[in-house]
Amino acid sequence: MKTERLNAYRMNWVFCTFDLPTNSKEERKKAHDFRKYLLKNGFSMFQYSVYARPCSSIENAEAVMNSVYNSIPCKGNIILFRITDKQFGKILMIFSNRKDPSKQNWQVVSLF
Repeated sequence: MKTERLNAYRMNWVFCTFDLPTNSKEERKKAHDFRKYLLKNGFSMFQYSVYARPCSSIENAEAVMNSVYNSIPCKGNIILFRITDKQFGKILMIFSNRKDPSKQNWQVVSLF
């Protein structure tokens, strides 16, 4: 059995972005079931309609993508892509609900 060290170039993240119709009760149920499928299969919500899942290898990522592909509803737009963990680490995430750090009053606490 071959053992490979996990590294930032071998590990992958699979992203699933989607725009599913929700006009009828049936379409809303299919969209809800698809979100539940993603969560059940290791994905986490990254943003609304953007889910991400870490994978230990390219082969694992491709298997996950095939599984999602086979579970998509008939209507809607779905994009699946993968990036390396190294690329994921370079993503700049900005959260608008955070306060401006220059306006915060920082307090130093010594524990020892």
